[in-house]
This record gives sequence, C-alpha cells and structure tokens, in this order.
Amino acid sequence: MSKEQDLLPVPVGSMIGKRKLVSLASPESFVTTSYLEPGVKLPLVIQPRVGGVNLSQWAANSRPYIESQLLKHGAILFRDFGLHTAEDLDQFIRASTGEPIKYQERSSPRSEVSERIYTSTDYPPAESIFPHNEHSYNRTFPLKIFFFCAVPAATGGETPIADTRKILRRIDPRIVDAFCRRGYMYVRNFGDGFGVSWQTAFQQTEKTAVEAYCRRNDIEYQWKDLDRLKTSQVRRAIGIHPRSGEPVWFNHATFFHVSTLRPSLRDSLLSEFDAGDLPNNTFYGDGLEIEPSVLENLRDAYLKELVVFPWQQGDVLMLDNMLTSHARRPYTGNRRVLVGMAEPTNWDDLETCSASVIESIQ
Repeated sequence: MSKEQDLLPVPVGSMIGKRKLVSLASPESFVTTSYLEPGVKLPLVIQPRVGGVNLSQWAANSRPYIESQLLKHGAILFRDFGLHTAEDLDQFIRASTGEPIKYQERSSPRSEVSERIYTSTDYPPAESIFPHNEHSYNRTFPLKIFFFCAVPAATGGETPIADTRKILRRIDPRIVDAFCRRGYMYVRNFGDGFGVSWQTAFQQTEKTAVEAYCRRNDIEYQWKDLDRLKTSQVRRAIGIHPRSGEPVWFNHATFFHVSTLRPSLRDSLLSEFDAGDLPNNTFYGDGLEIEPSVLENLRDAYLKELVVFPWQQGDVLMLDNMLTSHARRPYTGNRRVLVGMAEPTNWDDLETCSASVIESIQ
C-alpha cells in the first residue's frame, strides 16, 4: 500500500476510546492516508495512526477534512477502526454526515436490519450487479452512500467502484450531447411476476398513496388489470455536482436497459414482453429506443474505469454518490455488507446540462 507524501502529523492528544482529549491537535493527526495501489487514487484509504481511535468521535470532529477528501477522491475507505455492528455504521453516518434516510422508490430487494440501515442487496450471490449510482432515477437521491463489511465473502463479493467524472470523459461526445439534450426515460412494469412489487417499490399498500407519490415526483403512472402498474419517468443523464460544479455521468440509463442483463435472462424476457412492457427498461427521454452501439459504448466506459479491491471485516466505504458509481461481484460464503444513505439531494436544485458543460467535458 503506497503512502501519500503529506502524511498527517503525529498526534499529541487523542480521541482514543473514551479517553479525555488533552490537546488541541487537529483531528486529522490521528490518522494516516494512503492508496490501495500505486497511481490509483480511488479510493483514499484512511486508517488510525494508533490503536483504539473511535471512528465516530473522530469523524464528528473532522467533517470539513472528510468532505474535502471525498470531493477530491469520490470515495474513502475507512479501515482498521474496529467497527462490528449496524449500530456502529449508523453512528458513523450521523457523525460524518447526518441522519440516515429511508430507502424509497425501491428497485432491488433489501432487508432493513436496523432503522434506515439495510442489507446492500438480497440478490442471489451468483448474480453480478452492474455499476450504477444509487437512486439517480429518483427526483430526490442520496448524495452520500455508505457500505459496511460486517462479514467478507469466502470468495469474490467485491464492491467495484468507478469515478463518474472519468466515465463521462470516456463516452463518445456525440452520445453525451444526445443525452444532454434528450435525457432518458425509465419505464417500469409491476405485477407480471418479475422484480419487486409496486407495494415493495413504493412502500405503500394503497393505490392512492402510490399515485400521490408519483405526482410529487414527476412519474407518469397507469394502472392495468389485475392490480398491475406501469410507470415512466424522464430524468437527466448528466448531473452537475452541487459542491464541486463538475459534470458527472449520473443516471440509470445503462443499468436498467434490458441489453445489460445477462444474455439468458435478457432473451427470456424479450421472448415474453415488448420493449415497453418489460419489468425495467430505458429509452431516450423522448421515448425512442437507445441504439445498441450507444449502449455498448456506455457499458465499456463503466467497465474500463472499475476499481476492484477485496473487503476486510470492519471496512466502511463512504462514497459521494454523484462522483462514484458502485457494483457487486458474485460471491460464495456468508457475505454480509450493510448500507446506509444520507444527505437527500433534489435534481431540481442542480444546474442543468448545457452547451458550455459539453464543451468543458470535451
């Protein structure tokens, strides 16, 4: 593991356990920073300089430092701080960022293990999960997402990450321009025996409550027979980060497109449903289909930027959800990775894509 040259100074006082703070040394003096591999600056790794540093106490006194490093790198891996439980993760989220938020408008199965702390996903371990940014299709999404490794997998089970600034620069400029102008449309169909139900997705049992949610969040909806539901929502594909001002590739256009599924599942679904009736599918914002060559370019951009590293028990991975995408690799064993989200951010509060933004990317 390579060390940055500007390692922080040796501490004089401490935030170790419950010991009283005896100096005015900066909170950063209790940790070291490094990278997992030479030349790869994603993620930044923060570890305690001495044993017994309480991560939540340290984070509460280090918010500006954490924020500056997260904006720079997009991801921070906190390692060797001795976290063990969902409650430890909850305390760290509150100390470093604020109150965790609920998992709403769900697209994947998850279990709530404590209030607003969830399993990362309940998809079968043999399945891969393509890179994406959490809830980018929601009108309100979390700016921060946290992953906590309670139990590493026996094999595999990594959570690959990728810098969305770099992903955007890899995409053909003509494709970027098209999505900047047209956005994309996410279409869902509930009740056909695939994916989560509308009751699970919206955490509601009454149709009127679902309708009210859809109206508040710019989602078109259509009730079909047998309690089935179809929704569609048009969202932007490029986000302008609210703090750094950087353009990022921030959407689910690739993730939810039917062609991104493993071939056997894709072919099975396409043999049964039309493109607009699939459990999940995406289109350009005007409703026209996205060309296969475009989707290949997008998938290639994600995969070429992936950074993969093995989990260690107790690791906490903090992501700026706009700057960094995440994925999951298949695994064996009793892997247990928990997730929490924080800092709700609304698309309406973000600068929109423009010709000057496109020029800055190119």
